[in-house]
Amino acid sequence: MIIVFIAYMVILIGIVIYSARRSKTNDDFVLGGKKISGFSLALSERATGESAWLLLGLTGYAYSEGMAAIWVALGCVTGILFLWIFLAEPLQKLTETTGALTVPSLFSAKFEGTQRSFGILSSLIIIFFFVLYIAAQFSGAGKIFNDTFDIDPFWGMVLGAGLVTLYTMMGGFITVVATDAFQAVLMVVTCVALPIIALGIAGTHNINIAETIAQANYTIPLNIGTVKQATGGLLILNGMSWAFGYSGQPQLLTRMMAMRSQKETRQSRWLAISWTLLAYTGAFLIGIIGYNLVQAGVLGDAASSVANDSEKILPIMVMTLLNPILAGILLSGAVSAMMSTASSQLMVVSSSMTEDFYAHLAKKKVAEKRMLLLNRVLTLAVGLVGFLLAITMKDTVYGLVSYAWSGIGASFGPAIVLLIFWKRLSRAGVFASLITGTLSAVIWKTWLVEPTGISERLASYVLAFAMAVLFSLVFPENKMKPNKQ
Repeated sequence: MIIVFIAYMVILIGIVIYSARRSKTNDDFVLGGKKISGFSLALSERATGESAWLLLGLTGYAYSEGMAAIWVALGCVTGILFLWIFLAEPLQKLTETTGALTVPSLFSAKFEGTQRSFGILSSLIIIFFFVLYIAAQFSGAGKIFNDTFDIDPFWGMVLGAGLVTLYTMMGGFITVVATDAFQAVLMVVTCVALPIIALGIAGTHNINIAETIAQANYTIPLNIGTVKQATGGLLILNGMSWAFGYSGQPQLLTRMMAMRSQKETRQSRWLAISWTLLAYTGAFLIGIIGYNLVQAGVLGDAASSVANDSEKILPIMVMTLLNPILAGILLSGAVSAMMSTASSQLMVVSSSMTEDFYAHLAKKKVAEKRMLLLNRVLTLAVGLVGFLLAITMKDTVYGLVSYAWSGIGASFGPAIVLLIFWKRLSRAGVFASLITGTLSAVIWKTWLVEPTGISERLASYVLAFAMAVLFSLVFPENKMKPNKQ
């Protein structure tokens, strides 16, 4: 198993070295310079979008909540379908028209004179939430290395954080997409192969998974007796609210922005959708089947660690049920999930700090070589901060991702959707979306989730959307720049 994992690392390093040579300018580093194929971008977007959240967070959530967790999976799939079917082509066209390199610069391109204000505010929001997101990925790396090779979680985080930060620094966006495409294949292989194998093993122990699914309760979580949670319609609504966040995630939207043509965007859409359906079905089933295997005693003594941390169910199933060669391949997929997202988020934060923050504070145009060096230095700095947070915070991967997802999605999501579909959006509406989304996610998560039973994902997005519309109507643009879509 160690040999297989080392082989995976060698292949990954080879891809990094090869692809890094193509990253020659700052445009290449930040958005790929239109050098990347649509299929690679689609695979990269999917690998980036799912991360340790899919293979650790969702599998663990399905393990602990049972079939009631299906609404989270359906919410995510709905959000992905909306992103690729309705937003991908308009984003590609808007980027081609404006020459924008980051999501905040899409707003600045429409509203003249807002480059500095939008850029600085957006970069502060991205930095605040994305360092939490990056910390979640590094935390996931620690869990995987601990359960796989019995490496102390601290050193597992050091290994994962160090490798991701290093290769992101070397080649930027081009290197991140190249490694993502490779990692996306491993991730979907893990999500397809493991549940099939686990189903076969369950059958040999007379565990009827189909009957379990048919008789399960879809609106009451398994652990409702010990954890105060929403049930019924509210549980469904909270789960489906994961869909909202997809429209505002810069690390995903930049993949659509980097597409070379509308035709390539349409072709890539079907690859992304197929990957999503396979991966989500498999990940959800891993949690459900894993729970039944633990209850039947099939996983033996290893099951005791799952009782303390349900997010360990996938690595423990792989280690217990599979031969070492196959286990090495599938665990490489789990590590890939962490790396693909962490690298993309490092890119988003560093590029936002340079393109949307530093460039607007500088009194004169910054030389391209200086911007490229600054991007690399900031990538290293953000990776270090994410690592420090990962070793100090005790929240689960699911919890950290949910919080960061809510804040970013609610801040940028309503503004992006309205920018594309509503001509009356004003700069006041964009400010309202960014500020309301950020504040409401923090306030709701901190004080209002428990008394209301409503997730911060749902509340913050709805509030930000409403305020964006309200402020656009109350403070309209006097001289609207023509919509170039």
